[in-house]
Parts: sequence; structure tokens; C-alpha cells
Amino acid sequence: MSKSDFLDIAIVIPTLDAGSNFEKLLQSLNRQSLMPNQIVIIDSDSQDHTVNLAHKYGCTVIPIKRRDFNHGATRQLGAEYTGAEIVVFLTQDAIIATEDSLENIVRCFSDPAVGAAYGRQLPHPNALSIGAHARLFNYPPVSRIKTLADAPELGIKTAFISNSFAAYRKSALKEVGGFPGHVILSEDTYVAAKMLLAGWKIYYCAEAQVYHSHDYSIWQEFKRYFDTGVFHGREPWIRQTFGQAEGEGLKYVLSELKYLWTNGKRFIPRACLQNLGKIWGYKLGLNEKYLPLWLKKKLSMHKHYWDQQ
Repeated sequence: MSKSDFLDIAIVIPTLDAGSNFEKLLQSLNRQSLMPNQIVIIDSDSQDHTVNLAHKYGCTVIPIKRRDFNHGATRQLGAEYTGAEIVVFLTQDAIIATEDSLENIVRCFSDPAVGAAYGRQLPHPNALSIGAHARLFNYPPVSRIKTLADAPELGIKTAFISNSFAAYRKSALKEVGGFPGHVILSEDTYVAAKMLLAGWKIYYCAEAQVYHSHDYSIWQEFKRYFDTGVFHGREPWIRQTFGQAEGEGLKYVLSELKYLWTNGKRFIPRACLQNLGKIWGYKLGLNEKYLPLWLKKKLSMHKHYWDQQ
């Protein structure tokens, strides 16, 4: 398909005090071989230069109150705001790695059965070994199209997708009810699972690449996995359909230890503690209904979510 077939494209980026790297993201968008019709920034009361930078690069800015942000509802707001049929979502801390990445991810939709596509994430050049391995494990160099028939092989990874660089066909998104407005995180996994159940395909495009990685502390990993446990506990149908997350976790730990043995032995003790934190956090999150609200807010990475309950 030619570039002329892809005129109806929009970018949506939720922001909150995006910092200096945000301009690098906007610059990387300006260098793309395929330019979107519109770049929409949904900003949650930023106190830094985020909004000024967005205006500088010609973006449309939708302001919302910080307390009103929700991973699903805010992205649905962006999807509905733009009239584009293909909506590409990025997070504020991603930087597009190659000039044809946007074109490559949009090209996935030349297959009319593809409902969503997501790109490969590369570790930032200064990423520590633990953060680098996370990207290498979850984002291999070979593209793949996933359908519901892959669930026996891939398990819960069948519905894996990432909100840091993912594109959605608006008609498919609408068919499955859009992004959920009630989830603490993993709104992308929720939608991907719904699409798979409805017969749509999910395309992992390794040729569409962004730099995006985190060097989380042990406590940050605990909180992130607590929230993941909350999500899976409140959406049990995902694990019932695709399988438990724990099996995939074991594969990850073994892969991480092997990687660190040759790429940073000194990080192995920290990685072990982080993995224990992930397990404890996830288990607590699964059972959050037994915890008082004040403790949930203490353990959670997304504290505003609990104010909305």
C-alpha cells in the first residue's frame, strides 16, 4: 500500500510534567517519513513547560484536571476527539527510534483484520542491565501477528500490548466498547483481549521502534506489580481466557538471570530482590479487596485511581 492510503492518522499523547525528554519525542515525530494529520496532547495540569512545548510543535492540547486522569478514560477521550481511523498512542517518555517507525506501525493495518498494533521498545542507551533486559525479553526482533488461536501457546502474552507505542483501528476499538474507564492500568491489555475475543488480530511490529525503558527501584517495582495484581483481580476473565501471569513470570526470571550473568553480575542480587517485590506486590494486588483503602493508596503507584473509587 502507498502512503496515500494512510492519510487518516492521529497521534495521542497523555502528559503530566513531561520534562526535557518530551521535546525529543516531538522532534522524533517531526522526522517521520509518514506524518500524522494531528498530534493531540491530553495534559493533566502540568506545571513545567510541557504545554508550551506542545504548542511550539503545533500540537492540539486538551487540558484536564490531574484528579480526572485515568489510563483508560483519558485515552478514550483522545480517541474520540480525533476523527482519524488509525489512532497511535505514545507515552511522554518514549522517543521514536527510526524515521519510518510510524509508517511501519500504520502499515500493519493494510490487513483489514488487524485491530491493533504495537511497536518494539528498545532500552535507552543509558539503561541499566535490569531495565535493558526487560525490553529485550518483551520485545523480540521478529514481528508476529497474534490471534485468539495463539492462546494455548502464548498464554497471557497473547493479549500483551504496550501503551507506550501502540496504534488502534478506531472501528475495532469502538466495536469492543473503547478503552475502559475503570481500570488502574493495563487499559491496552484489556482492549487487546476484547479484540482477540471479537476475532480481531493484534500485530507486533518489530520494525516500528521507540526508545523506552525504566530503571525502577525495588519499591517502585513492588507498587507497579501491586497495581497489576489489582487489574488482574478485578478483571478475572483475562486470566481465565488466556492463562495465569505467574507462568510467564518464571520464564522472565530465568531469562533475566541468564542475561545478567553475562551483562552485569553485580545486578543479580538487586534483580532477585526486585522479583520478590514483584511477586509480593502482585499477590497483594490480587487480594486488594481485603485491604483498607489507606493501605491500597500506600502500596499503589497510581494513587489518584483510589480517589475515583
